[in-house]
Amino acid sequence: MKNRAAYMTDLDKMEIRDIEMPKAGAKEVLVELEYVGICGSDVHYFHDGRCGDYKVEGDFMLGHECAGTVVALGEGVEHLKVGDKVALEPGITCGQCEFCRTGRYNLCPDVQFLATPPVQGCYENYIAFPENMCFKLPDNISTKEGALVEPLSVGMHAANQGDVKLGDSVVILGAGCIGLVTLLACKAHGATDITVVDVIPKRLDYALKLGATRVINGREADAVGEVDKLTDGAGVDKVFETAGSPITIQQTPYMVKNGGTIVLVGISAQEKIEYNFAKIMAKEARIESVFRYRNIYPQAIAAIADGIIDVSGIVTHEFDFDDIQEAFDCAINNKDEVVKAVIKIK
Repeated sequence: MKNRAAYMTDLDKMEIRDIEMPKAGAKEVLVELEYVGICGSDVHYFHDGRCGDYKVEGDFMLGHECAGTVVALGEGVEHLKVGDKVALEPGITCGQCEFCRTGRYNLCPDVQFLATPPVQGCYENYIAFPENMCFKLPDNISTKEGALVEPLSVGMHAANQGDVKLGDSVVILGAGCIGLVTLLACKAHGATDITVVDVIPKRLDYALKLGATRVINGREADAVGEVDKLTDGAGVDKVFETAGSPITIQQTPYMVKNGGTIVLVGISAQEKIEYNFAKIMAKEARIESVFRYRNIYPQAIAAIADGIIDVSGIVTHEFDFDDIQEAFDCAINNKDEVVKAVIKIK
């Protein structure tokens, strides 16, 4: 067995090299990775050298949305066996802090999250990973779908944070991968009227395919005005901001109804944004935020397996591992075409 890995060696530059084969330690399994997604954060690191507060220094391996097959077991592994297909939850937490102890482990200050500097990612053939963060996939879920469990978990956590209920009216600002999985999660929660806003026609087409009630092209129409017309000025129950754009973040108070909920999912590159809090207070609207997810993987896998959520329709581009440079170039230069790209590692 040979292990190869793709490292970004500079901005917009990827290099594949041979690296040491990892060994499964105690309570770990060795996974041969088969699919790894390209996340928006990966593209930010690759093209800009940073994402939010995190900055790339030196050669860095990206990738955190991954799935593969167990090929070896470390000492003390109890629940997995060689040959099991697994999706990896990419954050390893301390298990001891107040957040881990209360089940909010996504807020652990000592989390080691794949491809969040300085923790290396998983664009590689093999990875050793804790058994308890490797979730077995049923026979009817492929490892390609398994790699999409990670972004789907963000959408499901967003729907949970928004407390989406049967019959809710929803606006989702942004129809990239996270906007689309938020759409799928809101539908699974029972939302019956879902409006998706974006400026890229292909993404809006995908939103309609995945079950949006309607779409609005924010470049061609005033999204706030359109929502106002649709609701006779009342606004919608839940507004999800998934684009991380200052413009769409600023639109949220105008779209939510009295007593409604805004969920901030997208991370803006701009730290401080002017915001109409007077309107929030006049409406007594709630603002919730999302940081990754917690306790979601089993639910996400079950929802896919049972056919409640179909993530397969999100992927628009697939690239072989050897073509990873081309894959990232495509994600950067063809944003109007790429909704979700994945790398086929094996």
